[in-house]
Amino acid sequence: MLSEQMMALGKTRSVIREIFEYGNKRKQEIGADKVFDFSLGNPSVPAPESVNQAIRDILDEMDSTAIHGYTSAPGDFSVRQTIADYINKEHGTSVNADDIYMTVGAAASLIISIKAMACPGDEFITFTPYFPEYRVFVQVCGAKLVEVASREGDFQVEPESLETAITPNTKALILNSPNNPSGVVLSEETIKNICGILEKKQKEYGHEIYLITDEPYRELVYDDIKVPYLLNYYDNTLVGYSFSKSLSLPGERIGYIVVSNKMKNDRDMYAAVCGAGRALGFVCAPSLFQRVAARCIGQTSDISEYKRNRDLLYSSLTKYGFQCVRPDGAFYLFMKTPEDAGVFCEKAKKYELLLVPGDDFGCPGYVRISYCVKTEQIVNSLPAFEKLAEEYQL
Repeated sequence: MLSEQMMALGKTRSVIREIFEYGNKRKQEIGADKVFDFSLGNPSVPAPESVNQAIRDILDEMDSTAIHGYTSAPGDFSVRQTIADYINKEHGTSVNADDIYMTVGAAASLIISIKAMACPGDEFITFTPYFPEYRVFVQVCGAKLVEVASREGDFQVEPESLETAITPNTKALILNSPNNPSGVVLSEETIKNICGILEKKQKEYGHEIYLITDEPYRELVYDDIKVPYLLNYYDNTLVGYSFSKSLSLPGERIGYIVVSNKMKNDRDMYAAVCGAGRALGFVCAPSLFQRVAARCIGQTSDISEYKRNRDLLYSSLTKYGFQCVRPDGAFYLFMKTPEDAGVFCEKAKKYELLLVPGDDFGCPGYVRISYCVKTEQIVNSLPAFEKLAEEYQL
């Protein structure tokens, strides 16, 4: 007998991956230049040269057995200390190496954090729109995901909606800013409201409510927008981070978890994170790229192309009559659809536009457009978007 839950997950790809695979097939049939694939959040900007140089330097300087051998299960101590020092310098915190757990990307950071605290009957809250794998991670850990709708129009959080959703079973809130799929950055006012409600509810129910912040897009912000660092706003916080987007290294799967040392019983939480990593098989993140990340921390790929793509796409689509939420970060644009999003995406395929319906993100009536593509693709796709708008008489 096999796990029905695991078989179901294995037999059904995410809607994002389904569209991506469809796009690969179409590219083989009619040519890649004729398919406008906006499905996958795969960085189009190359990693900075400093990444390549760091790899060369590490290979030259270190013994190969050390480079490719195991590190400590939570990660190499010196790497974790370098990351802690950087966080403290940037955000005025006081974390140390033993508050950091190296992971294979943000996905591992999330499921480890959830597994570390999830008990039967627990509820984890997140705001729509949200990355669909949140539901998978929470359910696999035996808990329930509770969706709270963000405010229509700007996707900030209504405090009253959050307060109503919190129950005695609430274990944690999962927060993602800059957001995938909307690109929205939660304002400091919104963050303060959220944290105030969590503090209030902790006292009311007499137990900790944790905050898990999912931050693979922290550095991908435009127009001098600031992203609040949650350890400075709420003590019971775990930060999940990935270098996938900032350094354009999605395939290397390297990231980390920060456990706030201001958290009550923080050593127990860190032990639970280590235990969850062990139970899930996520010990000793890739050794070489732990060291690369430490040497390149604080650097980013050239995100000016993403900003250029955002400005071009947003201005063009709104000119054609589409309603879009203006993204302040990440590399996604969330567009309102004039009819059911699934039907809309099928019609868009007639023009070889591959868009992701918002239903799986918890927001029916929207599509996600991933603009981490070459600017040339956006330029070439605009006539297709215009024809699609004309079909709806926008």
